[in-house]
Amino acid sequence: MKAKRIVSEDPRVQSAVAELQALIRHYYPGAAFEETHGEDPEGTYLMATVDVEDTDDVVDVYIERLLELQIDEGLSIYVVPIRPLEHISVP
Repeated sequence: MKAKRIVSEDPRVQSAVAELQALIRHYYPGAAFEETHGEDPEGTYLMATVDVEDTDDVVDVYIERLLELQIDEGLSIYVVPIRPLEHISVP
């Protein structure tokens, strides 16, 4: 099932999403993004497709800023780094 693309109308969320995208693109220029609305927990989800061996490397790029946005600014934003499907091996 494909996630529906729902963009938040809150300017603070839009600004935060753009900032997170720019931060990730600085280190991974080929990153692709999809913004969706999720329910568990409720909020805006930024799916970041990045061609890397370990998505933990991508998390290291944005985690501090994401926590500031969530804790200090009270924004319900979540980033999910994923690898392109063609690079995922299934045992």
